[in-house]
Amino acid sequence: MSGQKGFDNGMITDENWRAIIENDAAYNDLFFYAVKTTGIFCKPSCKSRVPKKENVRIFQSTEEAFAANFRPCKRCKPTEQNLPDQEWISKITNHINENYHSKLTLETLAIISHGSPYHLQRTFKKVTGMTPVEYIQEVRIIKAKELLVKSDRAVTDISRMVGIPNTPYFITLFKKKTGDTPVQYRQSKCITEEWESEISD
Repeated sequence: MSGQKGFDNGMITDENWRAIIENDAAYNDLFFYAVKTTGIFCKPSCKSRVPKKENVRIFQSTEEAFAANFRPCKRCKPTEQNLPDQEWISKITNHINENYHSKLTLETLAIISHGSPYHLQRTFKKVTGMTPVEYIQEVRIIKAKELLVKSDRAVTDISRMVGIPNTPYFITLFKKKTGDTPVQYRQSKCITEEWESEISD
């Protein structure tokens, strides 16, 4: 990442500006930007409304921004340390685990986690070995397996309960991940359980 020349004198480079308008969290450790009209300074990833370019000043540290009489943004909290990658991704996976039944996209996860979709995708894969979408699918299939074995709900209901309202897509995805359709999986598990209970009797 180049563009460092603008940091020391408050001038904004094209790279700084692109990072600001794209809310790119990858630049959070590299600079802060302040808005002259509001007297507030932010991280590049801040989701606040994009300011006018001519009103922006660039700082290399929060100390520089304070020295120039700017206040920290209450939304992006630039004075707080960024979470380490492992901890950041852990918070996102926890959110997915608790909200797998809701509509989840890379874009919504990026907004919730205060990062750019690109940075989130790259960091998530580095930490977990899979993309956010693959992780969401994994969680949903695990929950679907539980429901298929522990309940007699219809496949359509289970599909909706795990956050996939399109049943044909759910069946295709389930077979791709497990090798069986939901109905085949339920039948095979029920037969296995009956066989195991007979042996134990």
